[in-house]
Order: sequence, then structure tokens, then C-alpha cells
Amino acid sequence: MTTPEFGSLRSDDDQWDIVSSVGYTALLVAGWRALHAVSPQPLVRDEYAKYFIDASGDPYLTGLLANPGTSEDETTFPRLYGVQTRFFDDFFTVAGHAGIRQAVIVAAGLDSRAYRLEWAGGTTVYEVDLPKVLEFKARVLDQHGAKPNADRREVAADLRADWTVPLHAAGFDPQVPSAWSVEGILPYLTDDAQSALFTRISELCAPGSRLAIGALGSRLDHDQLTALESSHPGVDMSGSVDFSALTYETKTDPAEWLAAHGWNVLPVRSNPQLQAGYGMTPADVDVKIDSFMRSQYITATRALRQ
Repeated sequence: MTTPEFGSLRSDDDQWDIVSSVGYTALLVAGWRALHAVSPQPLVRDEYAKYFIDASGDPYLTGLLANPGTSEDETTFPRLYGVQTRFFDDFFTVAGHAGIRQAVIVAAGLDSRAYRLEWAGGTTVYEVDLPKVLEFKARVLDQHGAKPNADRREVAADLRADWTVPLHAAGFDPQVPSAWSVEGILPYLTDDAQSALFTRISELCAPGSRLAIGALGSRLDHDQLTALESSHPGVDMSGSVDFSALTYETKTDPAEWLAAHGWNVLPVRSNPQLQAGYGMTPADVDVKIDSFMRSQYITATRALRQ
């Protein structure tokens, strides 16, 4: 089984769809969520994820779903992404309980929260991503008769450009509090692009707005993952994707940036720390992966405008 080859380096204006470059990582993650859903004790159950794999016809991911691994090593990435998914699910649920009725999912990819979560009445969910990604997701879910549990609005835009214009056009109101997720996208953005993203979000957030940021790591070193495979066979479920070729070496610390720009930031947690909070004992392989990927999960509340 093979996946698309991604040997070329990134450029500031490169483009992709769901089966190429950065877009394929959304499909890969959907595959891991689908595998986590069929594990013995999933933290979350994304029943929609498998639809995207079926629709893509990707041979590698289709093969994984047909023959899911069962060992601790073979289920590592599905487990880690199950933890990450639960973190963001809980974030939006808590925000809804606090009365927030605007949710913005940045780089939404194949995220299905608008369909999976029980949103409070009157909630609008804005999904920001490239047109081809949003088109693929909507087409697949429509084919399966899926209906969102909130007022779902697509915001077709490139995060490296000014996506605030189409967000406003979709009906977003910056005068009332909102909840934002930035999941997994930061490693694929340069320092300048990250700063621009945080600045735009901050400008759109009324006091009391909430923000969750998280990823398995600031940069996945393919060589280290390959080395880990020798002692933990089956752990590397990235196929032929070299994440090192898709991500950037950056210096931005999101928590420090937010704290310096009017946000109250809670203590940063790692994936193993989240696992402990969910009553799990992190597997040895999970701790080893986190030692070089350095996961970060951040929650912050907007204190004031600057």
C-alpha cells in the first residue's frame, strides 16, 4: 500500500486539495480518528471519519481500516489523536455551557464537530479552510445524509491571506464572545503566518472569548519516528508522508504570544498530561513520541482588546 509522495519543500503560496500536500494530512488524521473509533475504549467516537477514507479511495488508509492494528504500538497515533480530539470537544462543550454561541474552527479540515457534538441552541459554527477541502467534506457528508447539530457555515479561505473578510461575510459578530479552535495547523505555518493568525483572531475576539490551540508537536521529525519504528514496530502510521517536508522550523511560542497580547492563558499541557487527566496511564511509546514532538495544548480567555 502506498500514499501520495510528498518530497517537495513548502512554499509560501503553495496550494493543495484533500489528497495532496498539507491537505492529505487531514485525510490521514481522519483515518486515525476512524481507527480510534473502533478501538476497545475510545475517548471519542467519530463515526463520520471512515466516510472520508472510503470516498478518497486512498489505498493506504483503506487498508488500515480494513485491517486495524491491535497492539499498543500499532494504535499509538489513533490513540494520541483520540486524546487531542477529546481536548477540543471538551473545550467547545464547556464554552457552550458558559453561554458562548459562536464557534470558529480554524483549518477545519475533515473535522466533524458540527455534526458530532450536542451544541447549545442558537450556536453558529464557522468552518474555515480552503475551498477544495470544504467542498470534499460537504459532498461526502451530504451523500451520507449527515445533518449538523448547529448552524454550520463554511468560510472558504486561505489562512495565509486575510480570511477575516469571508468570515464577516458569513455572519460572524466580533462584538459578542466566541470560541475558537486552532488544531494541528501551526506546524504548517511560518512564524510570520502564525503571528498574523493570532493577531487576526485577537482582533475578532470580544472580551470573554475563548481559544484552544493544540497539536501533537511543533514539528514531526521523520527520522526520529523511523528510528522509533525499529523498537516499536507498527508505530509509524504516516505511510510515505514526510511531515518534515511539510512543516516549518519556527520560534513562536503560542502561549507566550497570547499572554503578551491580552489573553489569560491556563497552564500548557502535553498529550501524556491530558491522558492522565482522562484517567489513562500514558503508554511508554506515547511518552517517547512526545519527547521529540513536544505536544502543546493551550486554553486561553480574552481579557481585553489592545
